[in-house]
Amino acid sequence: MPVVPALWEAEVGRSPPTPGQEFETSLSNVILFNPNVNDNFRFFFFFLINYLIALSCFDVLEEEEKNEKRQKLVRKKQQEAQGEKASRYIENVLKPHREMKLRKLEERFYQMTGEAWKLSSGHKLGGDEGASQTSFETSNREAAKTQNLPKPLTEFPSPAEQPTCKEIPDLPEEPSETAAEVVTVALRCPSGNVLRRRFLKSCSSQVLLDWMMRIGYHTSLYSLSTSFPRRPLAVEGGQSLEDVGITVDTVLILEEKEQTN
Repeated sequence: MPVVPALWEAEVGRSPPTPGQEFETSLSNVILFNPNVNDNFRFFFFFLINYLIALSCFDVLEEEEKNEKRQKLVRKKQQEAQGEKASRYIENVLKPHREMKLRKLEERFYQMTGEAWKLSSGHKLGGDEGASQTSFETSNREAAKTQNLPKPLTEFPSPAEQPTCKEIPDLPEEPSETAAEVVTVALRCPSGNVLRRRFLKSCSSQVLLDWMMRIGYHTSLYSLSTSFPRRPLAVEGGQSLEDVGITVDTVLILEEKEQTN
């Protein structure tokens, strides 16, 4: 903006500088500290300078606030992206890895305890045998009707004929592991389950049959055999466990007897 010579000379008290002449002092010093400058003009200039300074500061603060909001938004998006990435990593990598590790530990535990059968999904025992038995019974009835023969006896004894828990003697109290003359008997059932119990060597061998009855295996249908060498275990009421050869921890096989006509 060009300087008006008359206004400059009237307010400042001297002629304006010629082009190229170097200012010895700044314009603000000339206006604010020159006693020849009118007070109203000095006040107006002072107010204008402060207003411009405040306006520039406000613009700077507003820009800084915008930048801060922009940075917060960027950080929030980055945190959300990192959280989503961490969730996918946990779901797709860490969780399957932990499940596989637990499954291996479980398999190792059951293999060490001889209960590896628990690892399989299993199936219902005797399912196909039941269907075959039903078909066989139907064929027998049809043949009996044709030949006027008596019906084959296929009915099982009624529940009243089965021994009840009241008829089965109570098992002796299980001794502690630290007691003297104690043996642990492991009973491997047809289902693959292995049951363990401690007995005194002086107990009657009949207690093994009572144990069988207690867990649901009738002595008329199932028998006991030693695991190695594989031979039937002769159990008599007058003999103790030590008499029948059970002097150390032993595994016995519970197997179904062969049915004879």
